[in-house]
Amino acid sequence: MANDQQHTDKTPDEVEDRIWDLMKKIDFCMFTTWNGTEQRSRPLSARVFRDEHAVYFLVDANGHKNIEIEQYPQVSCAFADNSGHKYVAMNGLASLSNDRAKIKDLWSDMDKAWWDDENDPDIRLLTVRPDGAELWDSPNQLVATAKMLTAAVTGAKPSFGDNAKVDL
Repeated sequence: MANDQQHTDKTPDEVEDRIWDLMKKIDFCMFTTWNGTEQRSRPLSARVFRDEHAVYFLVDANGHKNIEIEQYPQVSCAFADNSGHKYVAMNGLASLSNDRAKIKDLWSDMDKAWWDDENDPDIRLLTVRPDGAELWDSPNQLVATAKMLTAAVTGAKPSFGDNAKVDL
């Protein structure tokens, strides 16, 4: 685990557990690629499988992100539960495939918004193997608001919960 500015009482294993749990619970993330000049982000629905050390996405066979991933496979994913003040930033290596069995396994009714069914030849599997992640995990909105008000009155910096980095 990186040891710079850790603000948590959790062990590295507990932080890692919490990161995987939050990624799975939050589901949608801002998926960011690099094209050699600038970063580009777009929302994607994540299928999180800790036991496979993978985050999967179903994506279209055509698109700028596919070209960017082939040239620059290092990506990041930002998961945000704004109402709960819980955030995860994950980075890792991405790859694209046409693994029809895995696509069928991951298919859900929500995917019908983009494709007819799991046999659509335009669906591709995007796999991210996480390298590391950072967690910001606040207790809840009420606690965060109370801490901000206390900080405003006292001038002290508020503590909003856990913040830690881990290698995944």
